[in-house]
Amino acid sequence: MKLRRKLFASKDPYDSTKADLFLDACKENFDYLNEHCDDYKKICNGFKINSSEDIKSVADIPVIPTMLFKQHDFRSSRYTFSLTSSGTSGGNKSTVRFEFSAALEGLRMSLKVTKYHGIISLKPCRYIVMGYKPHRSNKMGVTKTAYLTTFLAPAISRKFILKHTSEGYKPDFEGIVNALRKYEKGRFPVRFMGFPSYTFFLFQLLEEKNLLFKLPKGSKIMLGGGWKQFYQEAADKETFYKLAKKTLGIDEENIVEFFGAVEHPVLYCDCSAHHFHVPVYGNVIIRDPDTLEPVENGKVGLVNLITPVTKATPILSVMTDDLGILHDGSECPCGVKSPYLEIIGRVAPQDIKTCAAGAADILKGVKV
Repeated sequence: MKLRRKLFASKDPYDSTKADLFLDACKENFDYLNEHCDDYKKICNGFKINSSEDIKSVADIPVIPTMLFKQHDFRSSRYTFSLTSSGTSGGNKSTVRFEFSAALEGLRMSLKVTKYHGIISLKPCRYIVMGYKPHRSNKMGVTKTAYLTTFLAPAISRKFILKHTSEGYKPDFEGIVNALRKYEKGRFPVRFMGFPSYTFFLFQLLEEKNLLFKLPKGSKIMLGGGWKQFYQEAADKETFYKLAKKTLGIDEENIVEFFGAVEHPVLYCDCSAHHFHVPVYGNVIIRDPDTLEPVENGKVGLVNLITPVTKATPILSVMTDDLGILHDGSECPCGVKSPYLEIIGRVAPQDIKTCAAGAADILKGVKV
């Protein structure tokens, strides 16, 4: 995978001159998958990528819906480790495998993106992870990603909100509030990492109890993993930022959001204008929900994600159940020229709760 290695070696994660290299890396990945994965070969049905074509031809690569990964186990080569999705859709989970070289490229990508956005720091901090505490039974990618993020600055301590019990994972809001009481008096910054839903529920709890903190300078909120079953009633960004400032004393410029998926392990990090610019390691196509034909920038459609990151599982081109819009990079004031992705909702998920009902359920009986 020489071309993949060359692509992931790009110094600038938003280098707009890498389109041809991206296409060649996709062809390299496609040829391998087509030769080593019989299931993928059947799906492709004789399709080939022509090296002479331009970057728009990635739209022609056969697309696999993420839902199919939840129902079928695709394998194409030996692998070093695997990750699973969180299984919010009826309990089914996707399994995506990575060979050792893919893991190295993923690490290289993550370091470049986080460095570009100023998230890597040598200053020690305390982490509050608004997600799952690692457990031997937990193979979810979101758990491993959140934990790995706690290495972007030296960790003095790690506090997790979702703890494993005999009845499964349970939220510990009381423990988080007690930690905040302690950390507020310290001199080290606090970094939140994890689900925006649980983070927002914490804000609501603090506001309701009139518990207002002023965390040390340099504290950050880093969001990842999406709203999951609370997606439909996700708080708008203005409300989220306002409550973060009110309850924790953290300004908007110190709130960072990540986007990604187990089936598309490319790190998208929002810019200073809170837009998800597409990095060189991936490509985004928005498709008409009825015809599945690509639509022009600015139009709403299904989000198709493309990356040549791994050869152990055929995730070269996947179709999510997200609805989104791809905007021209020139529309963003941050200066990055790469197009940016706006996620606006999901396609009729069956297990969505309202955010209010979910918050009421999980905050019931919390004493702080």
